[in-house]
Amino acid sequence: MPVDSELLGRSATAERLLAWLEPRENEMAALLSELVSEPTENPPGRNYQACATLLERRLRDAGLTSERHLFPPPTGIPDAGNQGATSLISTFGSGERTLYFHGHYDVVPAQSQEQFQPARKEHFIFGRGSCDMKGGIVSMLYGMLALRECGVELRGRIALTLVPDEETGGARGSAWLAKQGLLGRDGIGMLLAEPTSGVIWNANRGAITLRINVLGKSAHVGLQHRGENAFEQMVRVVERLQELKREVERRQTGYSIGPEQTANSILMLGGESGGGTNFNVVPEQCWFTVDRRINPEENLDAERDRLIKLLEQCRRDGIRMNWEVLQEGRSAACSAEEQLGRALAQSVTAVTGEPPQFEMCPGLLEIRFYAAMGIPAYAYGPGLLSVAHGPNEYIDLRKVRDCAAIYALTAIDMLNA
Repeated sequence: MPVDSELLGRSATAERLLAWLEPRENEMAALLSELVSEPTENPPGRNYQACATLLERRLRDAGLTSERHLFPPPTGIPDAGNQGATSLISTFGSGERTLYFHGHYDVVPAQSQEQFQPARKEHFIFGRGSCDMKGGIVSMLYGMLALRECGVELRGRIALTLVPDEETGGARGSAWLAKQGLLGRDGIGMLLAEPTSGVIWNANRGAITLRINVLGKSAHVGLQHRGENAFEQMVRVVERLQELKREVERRQTGYSIGPEQTANSILMLGGESGGGTNFNVVPEQCWFTVDRRINPEENLDAERDRLIKLLEQCRRDGIRMNWEVLQEGRSAACSAEEQLGRALAQSVTAVTGEPPQFEMCPGLLEIRFYAAMGIPAYAYGPGLLSVAHGPNEYIDLRKVRDCAAIYALTAIDMLNA
């Protein structure tokens, strides 16, 4: 018999869901290990097709069907390095009102290929992507299964959306789905399974990332007067950017942040850099990156224009150079008092016994795509931000289980309110 969730208290419902989830730790570990074994490194975006096919098969095995959306390669160029950039949208329930569970299956490049050989030690799975964020994908899938197997009927549906390319801005994933009108259809809210270390992220910084290439003319060191030193010209550009850096980093956000994070706006120089061919040759080319992280109170368009105008002025002053935008994304923010924010916080408290804090994420989040459509969006997921992207990335399977229950409880609150 279906259970009327409105007649059950939140704590009782949490206990019922956890009772179904707890014996399934080995199942969750096996699925997560399979996902970690797919080396979906981005950049450049490897093995997307294989991972999407695995996910689709596992969803089908669980009794869920999926829409498959492939980012189209350029006309006349088969795949064009696309690596099968496939997004999946799988639904549970019925009706138009939709709560989105959202995850990405791409991972940052590994420090060693051994990271794609998952290892289990008691309640822990080690491997690239276990924390960011294939563990979160497992939580969301099992949250949906727990609702079904516990007989909870929903007045609406959950749409599990799994995308590639998040680690490089989402161009072939969420950004493309949004342009096609496929993201957030009939959405009443969105939950993102990023590793949030036990807090709820209700805001994120925006980002503009540039690669700047400064040109010169090569010559032997003994004839350096015949050359044009690209490194020295690059230093001139960096000095001007440092002036801008000092200015923007005096600005602070009013959103809550973690104790180890900075409230200041960010402009980082030289995250990557290079140039020259040998110590005794005048460098004819030098390059470096600029990573500008923008607080929600700032305007992305205005900050991008300031950067570009500075570079254009350098070029007018005789510095030969060019640049490309590697990444661009807007900041986003949702009030903790939105219905979804309150429901998520109450669900976290019911499962963990501790009320969560709301904070701003120090980086870019895909909540921005939903917030831009007026859909409340929050990130909360298993795992620690401090181990994501690191050489010893891991996830606690007990947190994966708890998050599955939290997602399920939140869906009940939102869809049956």
